Amino acid sequence: MARVPFVGLTGGLGAGKSTALEVLERLGAATLSTDAVVHELYATAELRDAVVARWGAEVAPGGVVDRAAVAAHAFATPQERAWLEGQIWPRVAARIAAWREDVAAREPAPPAAVVETPLLFEAGMEGIYDATVAVIADEAVRAQRAAARGHVGVDQRAARQLAQEEKARRATYTVHNSGTLEELEGELSGLLASLRGP
Repeated sequence: MARVPFVGLTGGLGAGKSTALEVLERLGAATLSTDAVVHELYATAELRDAVVARWGAEVAPGGVVDRAAVAAHAFATPQERAWLEGQIWPRVAARIAAWREDVAAREPAPPAAVVETPLLFEAGMEGIYDATVAVIADEAVRAQRAAARGHVGVDQRAARQLAQEEKARRATYTVHNSGTLEELEGELSGLLASLRGP
């Protein structure tokens, strides 16, 4: 059975990670978004009950977790953030491991199994992947995209992330995403070809 390259995809706010993930899926790669996994986890009673026990019922009005309210508590101090990450990351890692096994059994095998991991290097997760990809874009383009998506607390979030130049330096591959969707597709198509090897 052909071994499917296991790839971590990351990039700064507004660089276009999610778009890159969608394009990779269209090109045949198996894809998983850790953000989507976190959304699913917040819908479980287990995680909901844990954040309510920690911060009170106001973080889950009507039994539904309010991610903005959770973020306000988590970003209040490094200790609170560490507590939340301690709840989330082991569960996300377990989900990624199960998904990877599922992908490995697929016939025909996809060209790659790609996991979008925003804090890949910050969380020290690069060691679990065969290769890592950093999506980068010009600062002006990133600012425009982030504003268009109505990102609040961008500075606070960006402060937790490595600069995109640092991500690019640490990644196995760097993909530039300041141009058109067609250009991005061309770059990612070439990336999948090099992952497959000769």
